[in-house]
Amino acid sequence: MDIAILVGSFTIVCLLGLPVAYALGLAAILAALWVGIPLEAVMLKVSGGMSGFSLLAIPFFILAGSIMAVGGMAARLVNLAKVFVGFIRGGMALVNILASTMFGCISGSSVADTAAVGSVMIPEMIKNGYPRLFAVNVTISGSLQPLLLPPSHNMIIYSLAAGGTVSIAHLFMGGVIPALLLGLSLIILVLLIAHREKFPKGEVVPLRQALRIFIEAMWGMVTIVIILGGILSGMFTPTESGAVACVYAFLVTMFVYRDYKWRDLPKLIARVVRTIGMVMIMIGFSIAFGYMMAILRIPAKATEFFIAVSSDKYMFLLWVNILLLVLGTFMDLAPMLLICTPIFMPVIAAFGIDPVHFGIIMILNLGIGLLTPPVGPTMVVGCAIGKVSMEAVSRTILIFYIPMLIVLALVTYIPALTLWLPSVVLK
Repeated sequence: MDIAILVGSFTIVCLLGLPVAYALGLAAILAALWVGIPLEAVMLKVSGGMSGFSLLAIPFFILAGSIMAVGGMAARLVNLAKVFVGFIRGGMALVNILASTMFGCISGSSVADTAAVGSVMIPEMIKNGYPRLFAVNVTISGSLQPLLLPPSHNMIIYSLAAGGTVSIAHLFMGGVIPALLLGLSLIILVLLIAHREKFPKGEVVPLRQALRIFIEAMWGMVTIVIILGGILSGMFTPTESGAVACVYAFLVTMFVYRDYKWRDLPKLIARVVRTIGMVMIMIGFSIAFGYMMAILRIPAKATEFFIAVSSDKYMFLLWVNILLLVLGTFMDLAPMLLICTPIFMPVIAAFGIDPVHFGIIMILNLGIGLLTPPVGPTMVVGCAIGKVSMEAVSRTILIFYIPMLIVLALVTYIPALTLWLPSVVLK
């Protein structure tokens, strides 16, 4: 009955339309009242959950990505991608995917990537003769890569939900190969479709123009060097690299590119503050929710249940994939990480699964949910930019799920794809 109060109240409140962050807090309070836990203990968990120094990395990375998204970085990365693949048949679609790969190393957000790259590429693809729905599908599918590339703030959220025991640097490195695999698989699919549908070829960019494009794009790409180089060299912590990236992104946007107006800066800061505020509230309430789950022994009971169902870790991973793919269609990525991670951590320990490997599996799983109805925030943004309905996109995107699910299976059952690079780079 105790578990039913916690889980049932959360489910009911979510169905009533209350934001997930507040649903987590209200469910924790109701469960505490039910079992007789002082509310002061719950509130201390909420405040403590939002006071960690490592959490500062989240607002820094979100701010840096937002500044670069509106400051002309996306357009310059698109131009750079055209130099490499724009002349191939279906080249504009390849440019879209490659631009998402590069911009993902700056934004770390699927929605931000869709908004930034999509606002440039979707109209451009339509103008060059690509079907509108195809342009939207390529954009939102490619935007799954930033979730797996540093500086993905969802990896920081996963580390926090795991009790701070999982290295953020290892997670950053662990997602690189899966992200590149995903990009490669999408490129193969797009090439097959392009040749079947006879999509147009682009033009080769002249050498002089290519050099100019490269130089302009490099200003923004240095952000990647700051983030990764600082962390891997030990010069910065993830939090400090985020702060330095914010300052650098601001200087490049306002003094080098100068595409963004000073008068628009307060609006940008306001949007970022609203986003960060909701994320931090969600983190605080999720810590209280996790505290009540621990009090009610939900993780321990989940461990007993999964071991009773199957003692084989590969079957466990299969069931987890199915469960997360279903849940991801109804809830956003961050709250699912915060809710599910504390439940699964003792289970994966019992099965001997590396938490870095499992974290990448979870993020990839739930990232696919961002592209699926009925919620699908990334799909919503792509539809708004492409001026198409979610129903139309849902019918035509099915073929793009094939490479995503293939990569998910590879990442799930070949741990080396996730764990090899951290073991080499972060000895």
